[in-house]
Amino acid sequence: MSRNLWGIAFGVAVGLLAAGLILFASRAPRGEPVELLPPPTPLPMLVHVSGAVAAPGVYSLPPGSRVQDAVAAAGGLLADANDGLLNLAALLVDGQKVVVPTRAAAATPGGGQGEAPPDHRSGGVDLLVNINTASQAELETLPGIGPSLAQAVIAYREANGLFTSLEGIQAVVGIGPVTFEEIKDLITLGE
Repeated sequence: MSRNLWGIAFGVAVGLLAAGLILFASRAPRGEPVELLPPPTPLPMLVHVSGAVAAPGVYSLPPGSRVQDAVAAAGGLLADANDGLLNLAALLVDGQKVVVPTRAAAATPGGGQGEAPPDHRSGGVDLLVNINTASQAELETLPGIGPSLAQAVIAYREANGLFTSLEGIQAVVGIGPVTFEEIKDLITLGE
């Protein structure tokens, strides 16, 4: 009988141990709840719009805005605006200046009005592009310089001042030694 008694005592002990483990495993976890915060609201961009627009000035635009949004904020194009030199679909960056040229300003030294700047990529007239004053459209005439790089050059220039050497353009993210070699004979610092 004592054997049965030991068996019953052992069974009760194992049952109590199992019950304790189940209670321990099923209790609520301790700790502090995680608080989820809403994503930060992006700040608006400030863009300077000048040239052939109804109301030149500095405008606050939402992130992701394009050149056409900046022109619209400035009251739209004037009748003598040459929007053919602008990439209206280009994304804006904070602090960018958008210059809307007039048809008269686009005239080349030997040509008529309304002509676009020479396209160096297609072997156009070899005029030097002044990297300290060139518009986005003028910068885009250089080989290897598209809308985003042209905007980056302008943004860099506005943030850091005028370039003091031709090699200084390599400080713009995206313009390295290869691109510089392609454009170095086509750019100038002006006089």
